[in-house]
Amino acid sequence: MIGAETCENFVAVYGDLYEHSPWIVEAAWPQAPFANAQVMIAATSRIIRESPPEKQKALVKAHPELARKFGVDPDLGMLSAAEQEGAGLDRLTEEEFVSFRALNDAYQARFDMPFVICVRRASKERMRQELARRLLQTPEAELAEALDQIDQIALLRLEDKIA
Repeated sequence: MIGAETCENFVAVYGDLYEHSPWIVEAAWPQAPFANAQVMIAATSRIIRESPPEKQKALVKAHPELARKFGVDPDLGMLSAAEQEGAGLDRLTEEEFVSFRALNDAYQARFDMPFVICVRRASKERMRQELARRLLQTPEAELAEALDQIDQIALLRLEDKIA
């Protein structure tokens, strides 16, 4: 079972599942305890989907830009840094970095948010392909896909915590 005796304790343990957004697990606490990670993420996902679009977009914007040069982003969370490092995004060649930079810039200009993907489930090449593909989506479809990716990230983080 996943839960805590107080909301404060619940947020202290699980508040970092969603990047710089502990409000999500705080809102989920009244539904605790959760039978497993999937049940908890389903609950938090509903909370996010029922939130106003501007709050959803703020959640996406709380995520770091993919493949930034390490040491440049002071807001890069510890979990995000480890995930990007694990995917090799801290060891890009200059050519790979230039390619990611151009795609990230185009994505940011089109959607006014960073590209989010569950890096633990994608290779560098798949990330680059997804960036290019998702640039063609409507803003509404892309926000929905970014939120789906955020749920995948949160699920893996939660599974790590309870393992």
